[in-house]
Amino acid sequence: MTRIRAARIAVTAVVPAELVLVVCLAAGMRLPGWALAATEVLVVAVLLLEAWVLYGLYAAGRARGAGRGEAWREALRAVVPVQVRRLLRHELHALAALGRWTVRGRHGVRPGDLAVAYTGPQTAMMYGMLFVSVVETVALALLIPWPAVHRVVLVLDVYGILIVLALHAACVTRPHVVRPDGSVLIRYGALFGLAVPADAVASVRVERRYPEGRLVTLSPDGVLDLIVGSQTTVTLELNRPLRFTRPLGATGEARTVRFHADDPRALVTALRRLPAVS
Repeated sequence: MTRIRAARIAVTAVVPAELVLVVCLAAGMRLPGWALAATEVLVVAVLLLEAWVLYGLYAAGRARGAGRGEAWREALRAVVPVQVRRLLRHELHALAALGRWTVRGRHGVRPGDLAVAYTGPQTAMMYGMLFVSVVETVALALLIPWPAVHRVVLVLDVYGILIVLALHAACVTRPHVVRPDGSVLIRYGALFGLAVPADAVASVRVERRYPEGRLVTLSPDGVLDLIVGSQTTVTLELNRPLRFTRPLGATGEARTVRFHADDPRALVTALRRLPAVS
């Protein structure tokens, strides 16, 4: 357990340090040779530690009879914190959504499915953030007199603009989905996804609410709010609790799901066509 804890602490600490180094180099900063050497030695040491711990866990998993893929997955879960894994996955999915957005593609939507958008309340805000970010980038370019600092800030600002655009693209390309069998896929970009089986749907209705809280909010009585633009427009009652995963890996159980849809009546009508749903 001690070596696993050391590996988790090391990977959590070295990732931000390596990111800072990459940003500085991308910005054209000339770092002292000793700083580059020390950083790379640290990274290599951490990689060797990770490899040693991972292989030990992999060998232990194989000894218990696990397959190769399962043993590697168990080793990665033990060493890399779930928050780091999920953040990296979210970011990669969001960046991939930019390419899908340019060709008007949609993720997880099959023939016969009803895709329901939910980005209406946040589109203006997202583009407003992009505009502010661009203005800030130009202003800082004029105000910062030190070339090295200016290049670092420029790289960070451009990356921030790209991430904001990628998050919005992920929401556009990952809409809610109503399947022909009556199941529902409720999503928010690559950050959240809840698959509701048809036999778990008790009732559905259009209901506009303005709850307070973060994107994913769970009340003590099991009401899950997936809030977009400070509102929800659909209330889905369940006949049994469903487990869901928050963006950073924590889990919970929902008995009622309230979420936003740009066209809530289309979604509700599609579900009410089924005899089991009211």
